[in-house]
Amino acid sequence: MREKTIAVLGFGSQGHAHALNLRDSGYEVLVGLRPDSSSVAYAEQEGLKVLPTAGAAAAGDVVVILVPDEIQPRVWKEDVAPGLAAGDIAIFASGFAVHYGFVEPPADVDVALVAPKGPGHLVRRQFEHGSGVPGLIAVHQDHTGNTRELALAYAAGIGCERAGTIETSFKDETETDLFGEQAVLCGGMSALVEAGFEILVEAGYDPRMAYYECVHELKLIVDLVHEKGLAGMRESISNTAEFGDYTRGPRVIDAAAREHMRESLRQIQAGEFAEEWMRSASAGGEELLAMRAQAEGTLLERTGADLRSQMAWLEPPSGAR
Repeated sequence: MREKTIAVLGFGSQGHAHALNLRDSGYEVLVGLRPDSSSVAYAEQEGLKVLPTAGAAAAGDVVVILVPDEIQPRVWKEDVAPGLAAGDIAIFASGFAVHYGFVEPPADVDVALVAPKGPGHLVRRQFEHGSGVPGLIAVHQDHTGNTRELALAYAAGIGCERAGTIETSFKDETETDLFGEQAVLCGGMSALVEAGFEILVEAGYDPRMAYYECVHELKLIVDLVHEKGLAGMRESISNTAEFGDYTRGPRVIDAAAREHMRESLRQIQAGEFAEEWMRSASAGGEELLAMRAQAEGTLLERTGADLRSQMAWLEPPSGAR
């Protein structure tokens, strides 16, 4: 990998972390961006060579696709494919576009997945601290016979090897990632805390108390789970809380809720969610913007913003839009 030129396309959350970590690992890195991108100045300030996306893709022996899923098909067709040479390797941090067929690489290039299991700002911060976040690797296409070794070398370059990697497939990474986002980490968690907050407020409780109970304290519990697992978390809470956990939790996530989760997984496996999302994005993204605006105007968000403004110990959010 040290003998190759790595072209990182995109300089957002994942892009900046990959490019900077690879550079600090001694690899030759350049960044591909639109000339009018606001990230050009940032990348150049960090001492990285920046080229237009197509130029970077043509110059790279390793082309890393770190632009958003919904624009990857266009970027691939217009900027990446024309500059690929036989024996090049394309690396993705998400299997979405390849797994669902929105991107179809030619047969004479290697195609791999290197997916850190954490947001880019954490990937960078952990690397700077001398550690790393775990990662997944997968080989979709092995034209040269070296794809797996190159993927492992790339994972080492961004710090994932410090924490460990799991070998998987584009299919399994994509489907488990989407399910986790929808049913647990983002969709499930958001819906759960919003419902809890709204039910307490409807019952007449102070919105500030509802926010502390259903949102603010969530991090404290998640940190315990992250450090010790569910059993370790339960050792750290009161017996009263643990009893309520065992007896009331399954009533909230009941058989009906589990069926909704299974249906979400089925739609992911069948490609229905992918088609729905790409269709919405190709229509200008107005649906997402409308849902975002509605969510940002809720009482929960207004209450949270007020309370957080009084928490001097909080660090500024990283990776904010």
